[in-house]
Amino acid sequence: MIGTSGAQTLSLERSPETGRIALTVDDVSMIFARGNTSVHALDRISLEVRDGEFIAVVGPSGCGKSTLLKLVTGLRPPTGGRLIVYGREVTRPRGDVGIVFQSPVLLPWRTILENVTLPIDVLKLDAARGRERARELLALVGLAGFEKSYPNELSGGMQQRAAIARALVYDAPLLLMDEPFGALDAMTREQMNLELQRIWSASGKTVVFITHSIPEAVFLADRIVVMSARPGRVLRTLDNPLPRMRSLDDMLHPEFGMLVREIRGLLGGHVAVGESHGGRVDW
Repeated sequence: MIGTSGAQTLSLERSPETGRIALTVDDVSMIFARGNTSVHALDRISLEVRDGEFIAVVGPSGCGKSTLLKLVTGLRPPTGGRLIVYGREVTRPRGDVGIVFQSPVLLPWRTILENVTLPIDVLKLDAARGRERARELLALVGLAGFEKSYPNELSGGMQQRAAIARALVYDAPLLLMDEPFGALDAMTREQMNLELQRIWSASGKTVVFITHSIPEAVFLADRIVVMSARPGRVLRTLDNPLPRMRSLDDMLHPEFGMLVREIRGLLGGHVAVGESHGGRVDW
């Protein structure tokens, strides 16, 4: 919102509005032109995400998961269909969408507090209010006391927590996460899953979470969207019956195992594509 001084200010709290649709993906397709050829990345994807919901998207490499997030942010226009975020069609980059990448992408010459407040500087929001919000978020993600540290003084998991705080600092109601824990070791990744569940519960954000890990998707999500190999299509969207809050012991629950096996079965006939010359092709 705009304050009386003309500077933009930040909202501290945002409660989910039950039943409100946060994101609509309506018959979206994406085709990339590559010289004389084309790559059909997404084929008529449709889904809805409710306000405050945690959605995980799983599928083979190269199936268009990351492309879908880029379309939601407005960084690319779709070839066909439309995307709607909180009632407004996406036609350009938006300020009400936060994103967390696989790498924390922290600036090494800025302190952790300065990294978290980077969106405040870029968007020219209220600086004092932004720093206050950043400190609150650093406490939320377990980094209180590290405000003056530099990225190289933090572990990989701590850096990713700072990246999550940065994505939340300007109070974007929709948070997109593109394999944010893929580069972490197994034990750190499990701990970050617990932390993310706690942060999501405390913040009330809507989360769309991309992952290659089926157990991670089942642990975190309210619903799991299963995508086919390229061109990416929605094979099925599965409700998660496991109650909140979840612990690592819930991974031993029979329903957890059944849901993991069901997703693996859906993906069994869809081999991974998008690998070229030993490197990952991220459509």
